[in-house]
Amino acid sequence: NGKVFKQGMETLGFDTGETVTPIVPVMLGEAKLARQFSQRLYEEGIFAMAIGYPTVAQGKARVRVMNTAAHSADDLELALSVFEKVGRELAVI
Repeated sequence: NGKVFKQGMETLGFDTGETVTPIVPVMLGEAKLARQFSQRLYEEGIFAMAIGYPTVAQGKARVRVMNTAAHSADDLELALSVFEKVGRELAVI
């Protein structure tokens, strides 16, 4: 599921940074944008925590997505469609 989600996000044009775990970072740069992105995802039914300075370096803010084996193909499709909607809305993609 992590690989499927990461590939889907990259196809949409998101920067997913470097990861070798099921946790997929969605690199957004500024903490304010990451918080706004996380809030909009939540409003659309997707939980992805915003991470900013001092947890990560300034300018490296992101939202973190944790995929599990419990997520279905439909769950992944829904998440990708919501990320696309929010990404376009906030001019990230």
